[in-house]
Amino acid sequence: MTPREYHHPTTDEITLTRVLGALSDPTRLEMIRRLADGLDHDSLELADDLPRSTLTYHTRMLREAGVTWTRGDGRACLIRLRRDDLDRLFPGVLAAVIANAATEVEQG
Repeated sequence: MTPREYHHPTTDEITLTRVLGALSDPTRLEMIRRLADGLDHDSLELADDLPRSTLTYHTRMLREAGVTWTRGDGRACLIRLRRDDLDRLFPGVLAAVIANAATEVEQG
């Protein structure tokens, strides 16, 4: 079985407008909050009770904006943040988004 190939923008192709657009959705914000630990996560762990097509849409939006890395591992789709790239390009933005998302979860 051939591993799935995913397109990721190069660091030079990542723009603040696309990153903020990808992070403007509450579902994707929750995904980022879950990815904040820096580990690879199976895409199925990133959102509760979403149809697979909706989950795929949201993970694609994050990947195409340059927010995440995605790789196939057997039947799993593993995703992690592009923290180093985003911190270098837009210092403090990702940390602020993660902190805000965590605060919203705590406030209910």
